[in-house]
Amino acid sequence: MRSYQYRFYPAESPHYERCIGFSWCSGCRIYTGAMVHVPRNRTLPDVLASLPPEQRERLKCSEVRLIEYLDSRTEDPR
Repeated sequence: MRSYQYRFYPAESPHYERCIGFSWCSGCRIYTGAMVHVPRNRTLPDVLASLPPEQRERLKCSEVRLIEYLDSRTEDPR
């Protein structure tokens, strides 16, 4: 099982602690996604930071593409 969480709201938002969380199995290609709580003081790694803005947005607009991208990375995105 692999998982990834990212912040959906900007830091100044009162909803900043509401994040998107995904978990998936690389073998069977089944995934689940949910809104998850991540404390404000916890830093989440941004594995998309090195990508051009248009590619980042494209991936964030599709759960399937995002998970395929994350799954193709050799390091664990947690």
